[in-house]
Amino acid sequence: MTEKQPKKRCIVYCRKSVEDAEMQEFNSIDAQREAGESYIASQRANGWVCLPTRYDDYGYSGGNTRRPGLQQLMKDCEDGLVDIIVVYKIDRLSRSICDFSELIKKFDEYGVQFVSVTQEINTASSSGRMMLNILMTFAQYEREIISERTKDKLFASKRKGMYTGGCVVLGYKSVNKKLVVIPEEANLVRRIFQRYIEIQSPKVIAAELNAENFKTKTNKPWATAAVYRILNNHTYIGEINYKGSTIYEAEHEAIIDSETWERTREILAANNPIKDPSKRTRRDIPLRGIIRCGHCGCPMMPSYAKKKGVTYYYYLCEKHEKSTGLSDCPIKKVPAGMVESLVQEQLGRVFHSHDILTELAEKTELPQRIISDMFRENFWQEITPAEFTRLSQLILDKVTLHEDHIDLDIKSDGMKSIIEEFTEDEE
Repeated sequence: MTEKQPKKRCIVYCRKSVEDAEMQEFNSIDAQREAGESYIASQRANGWVCLPTRYDDYGYSGGNTRRPGLQQLMKDCEDGLVDIIVVYKIDRLSRSICDFSELIKKFDEYGVQFVSVTQEINTASSSGRMMLNILMTFAQYEREIISERTKDKLFASKRKGMYTGGCVVLGYKSVNKKLVVIPEEANLVRRIFQRYIEIQSPKVIAAELNAENFKTKTNKPWATAAVYRILNNHTYIGEINYKGSTIYEAEHEAIIDSETWERTREILAANNPIKDPSKRTRRDIPLRGIIRCGHCGCPMMPSYAKKKGVTYYYYLCEKHEKSTGLSDCPIKKVPAGMVESLVQEQLGRVFHSHDILTELAEKTELPQRIISDMFRENFWQEITPAEFTRLSQLILDKVTLHEDHIDLDIKSDGMKSIIEEFTEDEE
């Protein structure tokens, strides 16, 4: 009587990546599975049994082992649920010699046998192991060749100014592998560039966009980093930035003109923090994005100048700054400290105005006396520069600077939130 063969639990591992699209020979996971199951069936006399569990990885490269199907397979091997792993070709498991060697060590540790259907490799024999190592060398060589060809093709396409795929930035859509301008989004991009030239603050720009319920291309709220990415993206000027080192002229239509782009570069360079703290020229700018010239109606931009090692800060009328000749603007440039002191004095009067106190008392349901005590005399002069900047951005909608006076437009909701904040702190 013939001794019955012990059952050997077999599984078929399948993988398909984007690189395999042209390899029609085994570009289908179903085809791989069918070949593996047929091979297992041919070994029925040796006790091989195909388990129903599927271990498939679709769209994953063979260059790494971070694949969900493979990770689950290794866990089941460790738990002793698998005896034999069957693949169509060895590069379905891995194209890296180092990764493959580690996997084979694990298989040996777990007592699992590895078989390749089309290459007649079986790790149960020494000759099978030798052939496995030889074929793995060629598999890695093939992978490196494919990678080099892909990089060469990508470089050649970018050099011709062609769109090579990836995430499409705000302002464009992909049509037949070409970038086409979306007018509504393009207007938003132009607004971001123009506002940055006016106020030089991506943080304020992001807050403005969120206040108006604008979303990013990925339908997320705006953040400072997202604004910076817009301002630094060469796509908007009709160029392609290849690896941050080479710029090529692109096929697609530009959204931003060269003058706006260059002006943005200048401001970004001027506002870039210097690594050496002793050489920094930046300070809190409480009226950034808020202050306007009462004569021209133009935004007033923060500026500074250094004389004998001392830094002097100013608010500069945009019209005067852009003028190539003599400007008739009487405001022109004013010392930042002087303007900010005037704003602090006027805020002190505002928070002790009967009309303002009455309005805030109604909104917060607090007695006028308590609100008045919160903003005692010299409150605005005593707070830190950083706190003055925060509160100014919160409650001031606009500051208009005239030759002989200054006007403040107050956000009543902003004042209410400050009072509520202070009340919570006292509690």
